[in-house]
Amino acid sequence: QVQLVESGGGSVQAGGSLRLSCAASRYISCLYTMNWYRQAPGKEREFVSAITSDGKTSYADSVKGRFTISQDNAKNTVYLQMNSLKPEDTAMYYCKTGPSRAGRSCDYWGQGTQVTVSS
Repeated sequence: QVQLVESGGGSVQAGGSLRLSCAASRYISCLYTMNWYRQAPGKEREFVSAITSDGKTSYADSVKGRFTISQDNAKNTVYLQMNSLKPEDTAMYYCKTGPSRAGRSCDYWGQGTQVTVSS
């Protein structure tokens, strides 16, 4: 088991920036891949970005060029730098573990951090 704690959310105007953090309580193999998802009111949760311990990254098309995912493996922490924020980025942002390096599905979710972008 692992606990994930997100932080860094807040309210900003369009064009602003925020940096989200997700800290894991301990290392487990599921932390090989760390993901950010978001869910806006009335919408389904959607993938935002992912990073592996090897440094491979992926992004949703909607955030490419504006968001950057990074990690500090020593701290079991993943970050999401969000620049040029748009009102449509408003959502609850969650981090999620998995899959492991072996491809095993192991989904642990944090409680989320709210991001609100005003126009």
